[in-house]
Amino acid sequence: MRSEEPVPGLRERTRRAVHREIAEAGMRLFLERGFEETTIDQIAEAAGISRRSFFRYFGTKEDVVLGDLVDRGRRVRDALVERPPEEEPWEAVRASLLSLRTVQPVDTDRELRIGQMLHRTPSLRARHMEKQLAWKELLVPELARRLRGADDPDGTAAEHRSAAIVATALACLDVASETWLRLDGAVPLEQLWDEAVSAVRG
Repeated sequence: MRSEEPVPGLRERTRRAVHREIAEAGMRLFLERGFEETTIDQIAEAAGISRRSFFRYFGTKEDVVLGDLVDRGRRVRDALVERPPEEEPWEAVRASLLSLRTVQPVDTDRELRIGQMLHRTPSLRARHMEKQLAWKELLVPELARRLRGADDPDGTAAEHRSAAIVATALACLDVASETWLRLDGAVPLEQLWDEAVSAVRG
């Protein structure tokens, strides 16, 4: 079990609240006007801050859309830590990924619009791939720890297997997401992921 995280202080809570307000203002503008048509100055104005203040919270405009992706990866990692140690690795990874969809109610229409924006914007797609690498760095060591056995004293085999599983799981998530967008959300994303994984695993 993971020890409880320390409660953030007032300054950190305030920072998180401002970060969230800027992100929400940006997403509203992106969905109304389009990602490339929206400027940083417009986001700052909508959030009631200066352009300089914007850069205290976000490095780029793309980070307004994808800035929480690493935090989401940490939540998946934490969920993986909590899975039963005897659970089959693919089931553990699946349950950990699904934990993201139970944190808050899923707004399918909003997710579709964000996904379509991400899919058709080259800079967002490139940034998404970059940040997804961070998920691998978070998940592979934990999965390797679960898979390491007595016949693998230095953990090399477990890490190799874990890297393959995590890379494949994330690739299947990308494929499932693209199909989900094409179908306008008519088929649940988790079903499409299961089908993609089944195709790979034979």
